[in-house]
Amino acid sequence: MGDFGFKETFASITTDALLNALMVVILASLVIMLVQKLLPALAGKLGGKLRLYLLASVPLLRLLIIVLAIVTVVPILVEPSFENMVAIFGALGLALGFAFKDYANSLIAGIVTLYEMPYRPGDWIEVNGRYGEVRSIGTRAAEIVTLDDTVIVIPHSLLWNTLLANGNDGTDNLMCVAELHLEPNHNVARMQHLFRDVVFTCPLTKTYQPVIVTVSATDDAMRYRLKAYPLEPREQSRFISDLTARAADVCAREGVRMVSKRVTGAD
Repeated sequence: MGDFGFKETFASITTDALLNALMVVILASLVIMLVQKLLPALAGKLGGKLRLYLLASVPLLRLLIIVLAIVTVVPILVEPSFENMVAIFGALGLALGFAFKDYANSLIAGIVTLYEMPYRPGDWIEVNGRYGEVRSIGTRAAEIVTLDDTVIVIPHSLLWNTLLANGNDGTDNLMCVAELHLEPNHNVARMQHLFRDVVFTCPLTKTYQPVIVTVSATDDAMRYRLKAYPLEPREQSRFISDLTARAADVCAREGVRMVSKRVTGAD
């Protein structure tokens, strides 16, 4: 009883069985590599929801391939009896629990992520002050690419105790905000109307989505916020820059001075 039945469990492992299991692992690895290369490449040539669906399918397909590979390999190496399965998975559980506690924590969080999908490839998220597009989702961590083209690796275990902001949540609708501060004592209603025209005439605006121009008063300025949706979430930087430049031209024509000092306040 000292070996917990391991000798009987692994007694059926032969050289042929090992070679067959190795071939399955290699084949599964090749299929995963193809999925991770081809689907993102195809998604990059597409736009809208189809691109997001393709990107979101990558981690799910990878998990499915891994599960199928495990289900295929185990019967090749070990006779699939109840006692053998208990011995194998019990040993794996102990190994993961003691040797890879932190990794197992992130791994479990990764499985939860694939099930609950708080973010998907193509989503624009903010975690711990880091904002970017989810490029890939692995079993342990996700990779996001910031607006400055910096890749950041975020362990899934952060999901347990960190606030997560998702800008588009699996869709191609991402609200962007261009903010301006203008000197007081001007025609507010006219400026709101002109700023709405600015948004609708921008070629990057998704005009069938809501366009909102809000204004609030602070101690030394009137704060305008131009809220709209770009045609593609990836165009958000260019979209906000274009809105800001067009709004600045309107202010110059109307003789309304912009205040460079940033004033915080309620939305």
